[in-house]
Amino acid sequence: MPGSVTGRPRVGLFVTCLVDLFRPSVGFAAAKLLSDAGCDVDVPASQTCCGQPAYNSGDKTTAEEIARLTIAAFEAHDYVVAPSGSCAGMLKMHYPALLAGDPAWKARAAAFAAKVHELASFLVDVRGIKAVDVELKARATYHDSCSGLRELGIREQPRQLLRSVRGLELVELIDADVCCGFGGTFSVKYPDISNAIVERKAEQIAATGADMLLAGDLGCLMNMAGKLSRQGRNVAVRHVAEVLAGQLDQPAICERP
Repeated sequence: MPGSVTGRPRVGLFVTCLVDLFRPSVGFAAAKLLSDAGCDVDVPASQTCCGQPAYNSGDKTTAEEIARLTIAAFEAHDYVVAPSGSCAGMLKMHYPALLAGDPAWKARAAAFAAKVHELASFLVDVRGIKAVDVELKARATYHDSCSGLRELGIREQPRQLLRSVRGLELVELIDADVCCGFGGTFSVKYPDISNAIVERKAEQIAATGADMLLAGDLGCLMNMAGKLSRQGRNVAVRHVAEVLAGQLDQPAICERP
């Protein structure tokens, strides 16, 4: 049964593939934020990918197998939290539809989806966190990732928390809600279109005069960081969790140590 012996809610952290492989510091920052919010945090070792690449490529069988594995891995938790609107959207919005035709998993998928949250949304909407006790002197701008914004309604939550960071000036990005061009497999299937989109995004980021770019999805961040780096722009790119947790020891994304 869900619950913790400490009386604190038991949260399963869905780390995501990109965080695990490329930016573990985001996972540690997410765990700190959840713990500071009064939660007991677990990271189930049996978790893998959310299944989105298979799902978006039409491989329904593999996506269903991954969904069952993920549901089973997190079934004992009160909440499932991901530092990614894209992955959280897959878990919350698409697992129930994927397993709707399986009598043994339909109800389990619905119960699982009901407790899935993106990190910033969970902190603000579920745990009622209004501010963080962190200081950072920087001028930052924020990019809204497509899945988090459109599937989960995540917009104001990260901004609210960022505005509480002492010394941080938050500058709104023109077309902050427009795709960065990554789109997972989209950038592989349509590289020319993807490149044109991220070039425009990089220009808009530079136009803010910000020295830091933030977002809640590592795929978007890596895509934009790569373009900014290739253009020689001096913009530090970080996941919002790293800033909110005050964990900035690691170099910025695409920044050389």
